[in-house]
Amino acid sequence: MGFYMEYGIISIAIPLLTIILAIITKDVIVSLIGGIFAGLLVINGYNPLTAFVALLDGVIALLSEGWIAKTLIFSLMIGAVIKLLSISGAVVRFVNWLNEKAQKIDSPKGAMLLAYVIGVVIFIESSITSLVAGTVAKPLCDKNGVSREKLAYVCDSTSAPICSLIPLNAWGALLLGLIVTAIDSQVISGDGISLLIASIPYNFYSLFTLVIVLVVIFLDINIGPMKHTTPQPYNTEHLHHEGKVTPFPMLLPIIVMVISVPFGLYLTGEGDIFKGSGSTSVYYAIIVTLLFMYVYYVSSKMISHKEYFKGFYEGLGDMIPVMLILLFALFIGKVIGDLGTAKYLAHLLSGNISPVLMPLLIFLVASITAFSTGTSWGTFSIMMPIGLALGATMDLHIPLVIAAVISGGIFGDHASPISDTTIISSMAAGCDHVEHVRTQLPYALIGGGLASLAFLVVGWVTV
Repeated sequence: MGFYMEYGIISIAIPLLTIILAIITKDVIVSLIGGIFAGLLVINGYNPLTAFVALLDGVIALLSEGWIAKTLIFSLMIGAVIKLLSISGAVVRFVNWLNEKAQKIDSPKGAMLLAYVIGVVIFIESSITSLVAGTVAKPLCDKNGVSREKLAYVCDSTSAPICSLIPLNAWGALLLGLIVTAIDSQVISGDGISLLIASIPYNFYSLFTLVIVLVVIFLDINIGPMKHTTPQPYNTEHLHHEGKVTPFPMLLPIIVMVISVPFGLYLTGEGDIFKGSGSTSVYYAIIVTLLFMYVYYVSSKMISHKEYFKGFYEGLGDMIPVMLILLFALFIGKVIGDLGTAKYLAHLLSGNISPVLMPLLIFLVASITAFSTGTSWGTFSIMMPIGLALGATMDLHIPLVIAAVISGGIFGDHASPISDTTIISSMAAGCDHVEHVRTQLPYALIGGGLASLAFLVVGWVTV
């Protein structure tokens, strides 16, 4: 039974409380802090003072972890990059260039396909994927009568799935870290990189979601609340900007960032890209990108030195709520880990269940955990060790188990009203957050249903 049975049903009640708080308050940060405090209250013998001190100390403990500090600084600096792309006129020039060069994309399908392609090409980080896709495609979507909710759905459904399928980013770094930890503690055997790569074809939710989005774009499928969304009026004022029409001010910084990550992995891995630190690499990449943007934009007189730093600080400020959500999402992941929520769920499920059903059940438990916490990363951190231990005990195909955790984490995160990626996507597309959650849910459930079926079939084939 182990220590996790000590909290039993309470360990499931805490994430549920977080969800209920999110629905009541409509405030993600308040809900997460409420859930964290309730969890710490349970862990600290229901002493509110001790729980409060544990809450304050816990934040500092998280910040003292190198990879978390780097990830948080990265998330702040992404805001600076987005702001600078905007105030320099880089985004406007890019949109004007697209309008001029490619009449074919000046249509509802073309506008959504632009967001989709950007989502696929920029696999560097889910936040920047959503933000860039939303920022660039928004004017075209408005012009062609595509609702902001539909755009938010396209942005959200290409960000996390792509980042998990092409793991040359912080996602890959986190997942690899969790797999290598299980190998080091002799839970499973093998090579971390090989196992992660082998799991990609089984990442059913991500694969199905990317296909569903394409089908929705080409066949213009509107289901559920999406039928009742209305496009925003098209505002042409912001599209007129001095300077020549060119894609480079928009594309070059992104290319620099994409190239800097593998280079950072190579440096931190001392020549072995697969042993590099993902969090350090994205941290280096964002700083190199901001330096490049300063030299490029100021020297070409797109903005002045003063405007650059004004935009830089404003961009940092814009991302403080997102950074706090990320910090508290990681914190609640830790609290739920200490409560043994996922272990308790796994214990309830793994009593007398056939190994054939285990990949599906791991996917479902990961989905519930991600939905309850609003964090796919927190879910990976909680569920990967449990999934791998179950997989090894029941002699399951390990890449399939890894993929079940990843797919479940992304599905639950997509459906959750307290997810940071959902918030960023609605912010980038300029639509109401609650409306984005409502309109995206039917599509996410279709992807989740297909993924469930696939895990059931593959579980039956591989066992």
